This record gives sequence, structure tokens and C-alpha cells, in this order.
Amino acid sequence: MSPAEKTLGLTESSAEILPSELAQIVESVFATMLGLEVGECGTPWFPNGERLTAAVHMAGDWNGAILLECDRRQACQFAGRFLSLDPSDTVDDVVRDVLGELVNMIGGNMKCVLTRGIRLSMPSVVDGSDYCLRVCGAEVRERLACQCSEGPFWVTVLATRS
Repeated sequence: MSPAEKTLGLTESSAEILPSELAQIVESVFATMLGLEVGECGTPWFPNGERLTAAVHMAGDWNGAILLECDRRQACQFAGRFLSLDPSDTVDDVVRDVLGELVNMIGGNMKCVLTRGIRLSMPSVVDGSDYCLRVCGAEVRERLACQCSEGPFWVTVLATRS
């Protein structure tokens, strides 16, 4: 095992991401792609009825998923910033695509930190007023509450049980 792997808490049988690494990845993606300063906050995760959840699944030497959850207004604001356009008032395919791309970037950065041999799925986005997204056989490994000028949002790391 290399010194870098020891520092990141990686073992041959399991790979973990430290909360500080997840926070750094989210901060970097949001700063680079949206020009938003993001920090951790203590807002408890509480899914409301008007949210969107973007997910990317990871498979290979480590299996799990990354979820990005925000409310509908935030998703529209994020899309406007991402595309340098006035934000839409309604969630449409463009807004969903941008949210999917953001979670894809977070997942891509995470796969570089976790271990070799991980493939990412195409992103998927769920929205509506009353839904539950469940990744079968997975458990929450980390849930990061984030705050930016657009309000709180959450990034969740799910890992399948070994």
C-alpha cells in the first residue's frame, strides 16, 4: 500500500472517503463550475416535497452512489450559473441535465480519491413532490450539509455493504 493510500484511509478490501475530502471536492466543483462559495453547515437533512435528487452510481473495486439534493429553486439557480444564463423559473430538462452534470463531476473527482477500477454510470435525476430514492443494498457512509448563497443542499455518499 502506498503512503498516499494510507493517508486516505484506503485498504485493499475497502475504500473510504474522508469528510474533509468530500467537502473539498464539493467546494471545488461549485467554485469552478458555478462561481459559488460553498461551506459545510449544520442544516439537518430533511427532504422536503419540492426537491430534486441527482445520482451517479459507482461500480468496480468500490460500489456505491453519490447523491446531490437541492430544492427546485436552487436547481434552477445552479443551471443559470452553470450556463451563464438567467435562471429558469421552472425545472426543465436543461435544469435536470445541469444537476446531473454537477453530481457527475463530484463522482468523477471522488473516484480518483477512492481507488482504481471504478466506473461511473450516467447521471439520473429524480424530482417531484413526494418520492424516496433508494439504492438497494447501500448504506449512508457520509452526508454533507452544504451552504451557499442559494441556500442549503446535501451531498450523500452511499456504499454497498460488503
